[in-house]
Amino acid sequence: MNIYVETNFVLELVFQQEQSLSCEQILQLCESNQAQLIIPAYSLAEPHEKLIRQARSRRDLQHVLDTELRQLARTTTYKTRITSLQDITQLLIQSNEDDQQRFIQYRARILRTASIIPLTAAILVQATTYEAPYDLSPQDSLVYASVIAHLRESQPTSACFLNRNSKDFDNPDIVDELAQSACRMIARFDQGYNFIQAHA
Repeated sequence: MNIYVETNFVLELVFQQEQSLSCEQILQLCESNQAQLIIPAYSLAEPHEKLIRQARSRRDLQHVLDTELRQLARTTTYKTRITSLQDITQLLIQSNEDDQQRFIQYRARILRTASIIPLTAAILVQATTYEAPYDLSPQDSLVYASVIAHLRESQPTSACFLNRNSKDFDNPDIVDELAQSACRMIARFDQGYNFIQAHA
């Protein structure tokens, strides 16, 4: 079975969000060759950019907090309460480092296991045709165009497209177009894992 995933699959793993266990189980299934993981190249680049933006935002917040805490520490009545607040600034630094480390580890596992759909000129052109009719963002259009291009080329007998963008991809026209290529659209990773187990 071909399992198509997008950016949120990577983010779920990196940030250890509520469906990360299902994503880990899906990745392990693919690592043991029980299914084929397929991901657009764009969906491996986009999380890195998000991590950079988030790290910058947290560093800025940390600097602001540090400045304010230094000012508060000058007030005798607040001195004893500052220590617990200083833990927050350390948490911001540590979380950036932890997220980056998990991204490196998961990216390496995905690169070893998955088929990567290259971002070609043809996919870039095709993506522009999906934006208005399906009301997709440019980013989601790139992901969708990548998945459709791979489906049409590989013609799998069974496939699913797992994502967390149900408000974007859960469009009857998209569901129908995917179904024409024997691909089921599933908008939750835990439901996707159950579907894969039932059909593996």
